[in-house]
Amino acid sequence: MIKQVGVIGAGQMGNGIAHVLAIAGYDVVLKDVNEEQLTKAIKTIQRNLDRQVSKGKVSEADREAAINRIKCTTDYGDFKACDLVIEAATENEAVKIAILKDLFPNLKPEAIIATNTSSISVTKLASSTDRPEKFMGMHFMNPVPMMELIELIRGIATDDETFHTIRDLSEDIGKTVAVAEDFPAFIVNRILIPMINEAIYTLYEGVGTVEEVDRALRLGAHHPMGPFELADFIGLDVCLAIMQVLNEGFADTKYRPCPLLVKYVEAGWLGKKTKRGFYDYSGETPVPTR
Repeated sequence: MIKQVGVIGAGQMGNGIAHVLAIAGYDVVLKDVNEEQLTKAIKTIQRNLDRQVSKGKVSEADREAAINRIKCTTDYGDFKACDLVIEAATENEAVKIAILKDLFPNLKPEAIIATNTSSISVTKLASSTDRPEKFMGMHFMNPVPMMELIELIRGIATDDETFHTIRDLSEDIGKTVAVAEDFPAFIVNRILIPMINEAIYTLYEGVGTVEEVDRALRLGAHHPMGPFELADFIGLDVCLAIMQVLNEGFADTKYRPCPLLVKYVEAGWLGKKTKRGFYDYSGETPVPTR
């Protein structure tokens, strides 16, 4: 039975995962490499909980209880009592493997490890640990407190007990499960990110401007956000990393990252988090950069 959950990475995904676990009644140990990021994460969680209280979705008492369930740390040693640890670091295979190698010596033998990867092979990540049978993918959608779906991905070695335990927990925290096979980018991002990449090609080839393409998809396909708005929200570095995983995993030219996407990432124009991507966010209203 899972009672205490560790979360590695206090960024946008990690603090969202900590939020939904704590509000569901789980004790959470949230780890990051520096105290500043942890302080920022707790402020974000408090702000998001306040928003839920104002909308009547969460009571004041539940908000306070959820905050009190989250313990922050910079030390892997604080995971020793955890029944599950979810890795939610940046979408980079080498970084994730390095984290997992540091993590598993600090866990009790029966603890489960999950990765929030959105595209990388769960089987490969599992093989870097001492417990591939107790390892699987939990791909939360962003923003975690608002999005209903979670993709669950079994590695080739994941046992039935681990899968059913994680599925039960996913439903307990209010998520709807989609089970995906362990192929590059799974379900959501295998469809979504190539669509964004194709939108960037339409810009690259002069078919339409940033505003025109976004307007066309919002009004012509009833998408809540245009592909460039969405790319900036996700992070252009993340979009590129997923396209590279798809390109390498399938060796199919339809997954070739658009050169313009590569150029934006090289420039450090990564979207909202750097205040510049396909839109410039430095003013009151976003302005297209192309």
